[in-house]
Amino acid sequence: MTRLAAWLGLALVLVLVFWLLAPVLAPFVVAAVLAYILHPLVLRLDALFKHRLPHTLVVVMVEVLAILAMLGVLLLLVPILVREWPLLKQQLPVLLDQLAASINPLLNQLGLSFTLDVRDLKSQLVSFLSANREDWWAPFMSSLKMGGSAALALLGYVVLVPVALYYLLHDWPRMVSRFVELVPPGWRGPFDSFMQESDLVLGEYLRGQLLVMLALAVFYSLGLHLFGLDLALPIGVFTGLAVFVPYLGFGVGLLLALLAGLLQFASADAVVMVAVVFGLGQLIESFVLTPRLVGERIGLHPLVVILALMAFGQLLGFVGVLIALPASAVLLVGLRRLRRQYLSSDLYQKSGVNARDQGPDRA
Repeated sequence: MTRLAAWLGLALVLVLVFWLLAPVLAPFVVAAVLAYILHPLVLRLDALFKHRLPHTLVVVMVEVLAILAMLGVLLLLVPILVREWPLLKQQLPVLLDQLAASINPLLNQLGLSFTLDVRDLKSQLVSFLSANREDWWAPFMSSLKMGGSAALALLGYVVLVPVALYYLLHDWPRMVSRFVELVPPGWRGPFDSFMQESDLVLGEYLRGQLLVMLALAVFYSLGLHLFGLDLALPIGVFTGLAVFVPYLGFGVGLLLALLAGLLQFASADAVVMVAVVFGLGQLIESFVLTPRLVGERIGLHPLVVILALMAFGQLLGFVGVLIALPASAVLLVGLRRLRRQYLSSDLYQKSGVNARDQGPDRA
């Protein structure tokens, strides 16, 4: 019981510190997650080249490949923007006129004297979209000055994550060994067993998450294509792959699909298309794919998956949503071990014996 209390106390202190320093630790947590995912690739490349290449060079190669992969997902936005920008300048005034024509009669039926006038809005948006790119620099810089904290946070992610990722990948075995040295020798066996089981569970989580991303990329691409959207493939693939970042990837894909649909169809059919495809996609992801392909692989019940996402998101924000399922998987491993230890403990065994002894007396 003393050992258990010590572990629980340490875990409580770590959770409290992490919660208080969450905004500061966020880039390092993201880098640590990426390092855990990419470190096996570093080991495989070292083995492939038979350690003839410097370890630093291998780490740089892996990090560059990871950055290129993430940039490749972002580059899916290029054909969308290239195609939609001219259409946006042409169709936006028409769409605003249609919006006003639809809303004003509804306002009159409700007895409201307010009338939606989009003339000023149209002129401002058209001038903005037609302006030279150089004219955007001054407003952009002023907006950065006004939102300095957000700009610094973004700069922190852009700069700190690659730097921290390099050092974590380069020194991962050394850091792990130094951490393991802090574990008392008497606890080393259970600790190693716990870490191995956690590593297996996290590996299952990553494989399940990859399957979810691929399945959603196919679903969104086919769904938008069946509705006749010209940019179905890049929008669908981007949305499917970007769901690795919960909520943000889905939200960006939803906005892109809605914009592309409105510009192509110029009618309310675009809203129906997006509502059907993305509504079904969200339901399938939340109640079928993630619980089955991720939750079952790591042993989490579908309700626990949903609860974990909501709870970690509430406590730690974006980083909490990002680490909710892997952290829950590790907690599940610990809870399983506590349950087995309790069931095999003298306290549980004696309670069972006492219950059997008292049974005939009560009868």
